[in-house]
This record gives sequence, structure tokens and C-alpha cells, in this order.
Amino acid sequence: MRKEFSASIEKLALEDDSIVFITGDLGYNALENLQSTLGPRFVNAGVAEQNMVGVAAGFAHKGYKVFCYSIAPFIVYRCLEQFRNDVCFNNLPVFLVGNGGGYGYGIMGSSHHTIEDLACLSGLQNAQVWTPAFSDEIDSVVTQIVNEKRPAYLRLGAGKTTPKEAVTMGSFKLIHQSPTADTTVFALGPIANNVLAALDAYPELMPKTNIISALRFPLQLTAELKELLQKTPNIVVAEEHIGTGGLAQQLSVQLLEAGIPIQSFKSIKAEGYPNSRYGSQGYHQKLSGLDASSIAQSILAIPTLT
Repeated sequence: MRKEFSASIEKLALEDDSIVFITGDLGYNALENLQSTLGPRFVNAGVAEQNMVGVAAGFAHKGYKVFCYSIAPFIVYRCLEQFRNDVCFNNLPVFLVGNGGGYGYGIMGSSHHTIEDLACLSGLQNAQVWTPAFSDEIDSVVTQIVNEKRPAYLRLGAGKTTPKEAVTMGSFKLIHQSPTADTTVFALGPIANNVLAALDAYPELMPKTNIISALRFPLQLTAELKELLQKTPNIVVAEEHIGTGGLAQQLSVQLLEAGIPIQSFKSIKAEGYPNSRYGSQGYHQKLSGLDASSIAQSILAIPTLT
């Protein structure tokens, strides 16, 4: 998604000279076009993420709209206090962009993984969190972030393109629907691609399963989505994020408050490092049951509707 993000920023920056882009000394072989297009509005703040966000808050206070870019663990954890105090409390247009969310940086280990970012950021005052599942969602998401001019975090990963039949419903996107479904799978970000792959590999799941991606936090259940969920009492949540503060916990509150009857609720989540080893993103997804085959088995194991 990094390529699509860079192209979107370049397009917007040509139209809006109030856009500033700050990188924490990362983005080589990906952001050179932005450096050329933005000129002095492109700033390399060095390996100093806390200072980068403080500088961004200063720019935003003067009327600029500022993107702060790094790999996800650095932009989330290193400058959490500055984003909370300088940006969110003042409702300033500073937008954190983290590349490689979840286990995206694989073998580089836990210091480079980002499996608690929703828990850290989605509860902050005035903040919006964006978790696109597909690469072609980036342009519209970035445009909306700029237009809303409020604190935001954009989690980038690696995704394919949105299925043609996808429909946006509030903060969610319905990406597969079956009129005979009794199960709805909610997916966080690019894990939606794994869920789609599970249905491709197990065609018997197609008629019994709806797939919905969570695009934006705080979550918003529309009337149309509530009506859909009334017909599918089995819920599965798949997310490359720990259980605490993640999609499953936040969604369950929404479902309870809406009075939607649930027969079964299954949370498939990032399990951390159960064997104390590091590997590729796919390796960690497999350990957590987030690969396509494991997701399919979780859906197949759901008891028949009573």
C-alpha cells in the first residue's frame, strides 16, 4: 500500500500547498517523488519520532495539514505521548502513517511488530484510526483524512484490490454477501484477503458466510448493517492485533449495545509469540490461526444454527 499512499499524497500536495510531509528517516525507494514534488514541505526529521510529532503539531497549529511517516511500531509507540498531548487534545490535523502493521516486518521481531496499535490509539480524544484492507482504498482514505482535518492514524499493510461487489456501511465495508449466510466474518485490514482466500479454497463456505472489513475506528454500526447481522447469529473476528483493545472487543460492545442476538462469537487474533520464535508475517499468522486454511477451519467448526 506504500506505493498507492505516496501517489495519493503527491496528487493532494499539488492541489493543496498547506500539506506538509515529515518522515522519520524512512521511506527510501518509495518517497523520492514526494521529496521532489513538495520541496521544502518535505522534511526528514531524522530518527527522532517524538520531536517529529511535536514539530508537526507546531505546523498544524499554524494552519498546515501534516503527515508523519515511519514504520508502524516507531510511529505508534515512540511518540504516543506527543500524539496524545500535542495533537489529540488540541484536535490538530496531524496524521500518523505507519507502514507494515501487525506482523508486517516479520523476522525483524517483536520490536518491529505492531499488534497493539488499535489499543493504544483508537481511544485517544478526537482521533480516527484507519485500517484499509485493499490497496485501492488508500486514495479515498487519504483524501478523507485530509478533508476532515483531525488527528488520524493510517495503518498500511499489503492488500490486493477491493472486490467489485463491495459496499461501504458506516465504518465497515461489506466485501462478500450470501443470502443464505448464517455467519459473518469481520476482518481487520489486509487479513480480509486471507478470509477471501479461505472461501476460495473452501467453496462450501461461500453460501454460509458474509465478510466485512473494518475500515475505520471508532466503529459505527449502520441500520443496514444491524439488519444484516440479525440474520447471521454467528460472528467470527479475524485480526492481526492482540485481543485487548482490538476489533473483537470493540465490536462486541457495539453488538451488545445494539441488542443484536449472537449464537456464537469467535475471536481469532494475534497470539504474540507462543513459541518464543520469530519468522515471516505468514509464519506468525499461521501460529495465530490467521492464515486462510486456519480461518476456514474456524468457520467450519461453528455449530449448526439452532
